[in-house]
Amino acid sequence: MCVAIPLKIEEINGNDAIGIRDGVRREIRLDFIHDPKPGEYVIVHAGFAIERIDETAALESISLAEEIQAELTQLYNGSLEKTSEAK
Repeated sequence: MCVAIPLKIEEINGNDAIGIRDGVRREIRLDFIHDPKPGEYVIVHAGFAIERIDETAALESISLAEEIQAELTQLYNGSLEKTSEAK
């Protein structure tokens, strides 16, 4: 399964850039994005920005990813408790 994530472009140096999400900065490539600008959101897969998206869509995607993470954390923690009880 492949996962692409939205990042906000923070800095640009040619086709190299820094994208940020939740305070985490990542090096990304902008080869496939025409005329990128700092402050724009892009979808990043395998270190490459593959599509520009608007802020609303990016924030919605980030929110959904956080919900999924919370649900998985709850599920995982619940399974650890059940495993501990079985011993």
